[in-house]
Amino acid sequence: MQPHRCRYWLNAKPEDPEGFAEEVKTVCDTYHQALDLYEQGGHTVSTDEKTGIQALERMHPTLPMKPGQVELQEFDYIRHGTQTLIANLEVATGKVIAPTVGQTRTEEDFAAHIGRTIDLDPDGKWVFITDQRELAEFVNTHQSEALVRLVAERCGLDQNLGEKGKEGILQSKQTRAAFLQDSSHRLRFVYTPKHTSWLNQVECWFSILVRRLLKRASFTSVEELRERILACIEFFNKTLAKPFKWTYQGRPLTV
Repeated sequence: MQPHRCRYWLNAKPEDPEGFAEEVKTVCDTYHQALDLYEQGGHTVSTDEKTGIQALERMHPTLPMKPGQVELQEFDYIRHGTQTLIANLEVATGKVIAPTVGQTRTEEDFAAHIGRTIDLDPDGKWVFITDQRELAEFVNTHQSEALVRLVAERCGLDQNLGEKGKEGILQSKQTRAAFLQDSSHRLRFVYTPKHTSWLNQVECWFSILVRRLLKRASFTSVEELRERILACIEFFNKTLAKPFKWTYQGRPLTV
């Protein structure tokens, strides 16, 4: 018994267990098909934002570990601001491609990031795995109007998209999501169910970034933070990148 300890947990029971299981299976199937798509010239990418990365400068140098003493990190620090990283993990290679580091994470930021990613292979087939992130009741960065317009333009779809909140494809989050998930499109999105961040492979890579760079580092500015994040990604791609061995295929739910 350790009564001084506690840990967060989430008692999340899906309203539609069968639908939840089907969504999980779709994501896992997409992972398992990634290598075949890559060999055919396509791309399966796990995408998400890591927000509020703080540029903290330690007020005094860290003392290295020595026999009988762990590394000592100064408690006091200076805040220099934050950055947001939007990262893509290419599932078939394990590399982080076309990262974006900036001040904000609006729907325009995310759509612009997806556009820059597609520019790596403008005529290729792209499948993006991401969550259903909402910033507010009427703002959903991963199912936004900007993203729908980007996909329609890049896929050469000459059709009336309607008007947000009123009609057509842009009418609601549900209609936009259906359009973005359309498997007939060269560019499409696969969404993880709610409360399943563990199902998004790029989240696993974020934990690598925290352990290897952010946890112990000291940054004198947001510019240094940005440069070191990008340098860490470059080093990772050259020396450590490899695809995750994804064995999970979903499981029956007990409710």
